[in-house]
Amino acid sequence: MSSLENASAEPDAWFELDRDCRKLAMGGAWTIAESARLDGELNALKLGGQGDIAIDASGISRLDSAGAWLLLRTRRALEAGGAKVSDFQVPEMYRPLLETLDRPRKSEPRKSRIPSGFRGRLYKIGRATVHVGTQAIEMLAYLGRVTVETGEAIVRPHGNLRVAALFHQIEETGINALPIVGLLAFLIGVVLAYQGADQLKRFGAEVFTINLLGVGVLREIGGLITAIIVAGRSGSAFTAHIGTMRVNEEIDAMQTMGLNTVDNLVLPRILGLAIALPMLTFYADIMGLLGGAFMCYFQLGITIPVFIRQLHEAVTVNTMMVGLIKAPVFAFVIALVGCYEGFQVERNAASVGLLTTRSVVEGIFLVIVLDAAFSVMFSVLGI
Repeated sequence: MSSLENASAEPDAWFELDRDCRKLAMGGAWTIAESARLDGELNALKLGGQGDIAIDASGISRLDSAGAWLLLRTRRALEAGGAKVSDFQVPEMYRPLLETLDRPRKSEPRKSRIPSGFRGRLYKIGRATVHVGTQAIEMLAYLGRVTVETGEAIVRPHGNLRVAALFHQIEETGINALPIVGLLAFLIGVVLAYQGADQLKRFGAEVFTINLLGVGVLREIGGLITAIIVAGRSGSAFTAHIGTMRVNEEIDAMQTMGLNTVDNLVLPRILGLAIALPMLTFYADIMGLLGGAFMCYFQLGITIPVFIRQLHEAVTVNTMMVGLIKAPVFAFVIALVGCYEGFQVERNAASVGLLTTRSVVEGIFLVIVLDAAFSVMFSVLGI
C-alpha cells in the first residue's frame, strides 16, 4: 500500500483508495486517539478530480465526534476538488452523529436598516406590534400546556406534584415576603388615612376616613399592592432562576434525562404562589388597617374601639372576599409570566437580565389589567 493511496497498516483505523480512484474504503476505530494520524494522512491524500467516487465507511467499528468530523471533511474535500460523491455508506448507529455534525450552522440574522424620520417610527411600531402579537400567541399556548399539567397534578397529586418543592416555594414566596409586604402595607395604610382625613376635614366628616380606609384597603389596595410587590420580588426570581438554568444547560440536562420541566420547575412555583399570595393579601389587609388605625389615632384622635366599630359598619365579609378572590388569579399570572420568560432566556448573561426586567414589567402590567377587569365585572354584577 502506498502512502498516498492507502492508509498505514495500523489495524485500529485505516482507509484505502482503490486503483481506479472510484471507491474510498474506511474501517477500524475512528476516534480522537487516531485523529492526529488520520488527519495528516488524509491531508497527504490527493482527493481532487476523481469524477464519481463512493465512500464506504461501513467497516468503521468505533466512531466519535473527532472521527465523524474527519469523515465529513473528507467528503467535502472530494466535492470541493471536483469529485462527485455517488455513495456514502456509514454504520446505521453512527448516522445520527454525522447528521448532527453535518447540520448547517445558522447564520447570524442580518440587521435591517431602520428608515429615518416618520417611516422609521412606523417601522418600530409595526415591529413592536408583531412582536407583542407573537409573544401573546406563544404565551397562550404555554398557558394551555401549564393548565393541562396543573389539572393533572391536582387530580393525581402523587404522580406529578413535587410536594417538597411546593412547600419550598410557599416558604420562598410567602413566609420570606412577610416583612417587606407588611411594612409597605402599613405605610400605605398610613398614607391613605392621612390623605383621606386631610380631605374629609373640610366637610367635618373625618370619621368616614375609616370607611375610605376599610373599603379601599380590603377591596382594592391591599391585593393590588401585594401582587405588585410579589411580581417584582418572586416573578423576577422565577425568571432569573430558570434563565440561569438555561444558561448553564441544566434545562437541557433535565430534558435529556426525561424529566418534565413543567412538573419539576413550573408547577411548584405556580401552585406555591397561588397558595401564598391569598395569605399575603390577608396579611397586607391587616397591616394596612393597622397603619390606618395608627394614623387615625394620632391625627384625628379616633380611639381603637371607635375605629373597630366604624370599620364594622363600613365593611362586610364580602368586601374582604372581593380582594381575596383576585389573589389566586394574580398569582397564576405572575408565576406563569415569570416561568415563561425564564424559558425564553438565551445562552448568555445579558439575556437573563433583559428577560427578568421584561417579566416584572409584564407581570405588573397584567396584574393591573386584571384588577381593572375584576372591578368592571364586580360593578356590573353589583358585588
